[in-house]
Amino acid sequence: MTRYVARLALATLVGGFIAFGWATYRIWDTGNRDDRQKADAIVVLGAAQYNGRPSPVFRARLDHAVDLYDAGVSRYLVVTGGKAIGDRTTEAAAARAFAIARGVPASAILVEDRGRTTLESLNAVATILREHGLGSAVFVSDRTHMLRVLRIARDQGIASYGSPTATSPTDATFVSRADATLHELGALALYFVSGQTP
Repeated sequence: MTRYVARLALATLVGGFIAFGWATYRIWDTGNRDDRQKADAIVVLGAAQYNGRPSPVFRARLDHAVDLYDAGVSRYLVVTGGKAIGDRTTEAAAARAFAIARGVPASAILVEDRGRTTLESLNAVATILREHGLGSAVFVSDRTHMLRVLRIARDQGIASYGSPTATSPTDATFVSRADATLHELGALALYFVSGQTP
């Protein structure tokens, strides 16, 4: 009996290491690919903002999304992100103002300003796209975030392509990217097990 339990524990440990390694590979592989192509919309995932000023992480995402818009990838830019407790404005409002200052016409910007998690934002984005007769999107976020974003978006029925920003502070060092990867491993596990995600 003891030998059986030991073998079971070893098999569980080995299986866990394999799953951990495979998921890490998928996060990094997806984040290192840019699958941009013509689509109905460009969707940029929200991040922290400070009184209307995008954080460095958010600015990196927005710079990349506006570059895609300027390159003619889509005629619509969808900005996302709600308001944290104590915030004066939403991530989406900060993103919209940033994009307009960069020359994106206000009429080309669609806004999702209630989501506080990736899942909440993408649920709302799917509704916005359907209401406008749009079915495909290029998603912009950090490299480590892309796998989760694309999985959730495809689960929402959106034809989804990733175009991660290469200038995010989360990629500045190996340590910062490893930390972001660990966060994503936990978030993906939570999504697969419970259908929820931060």
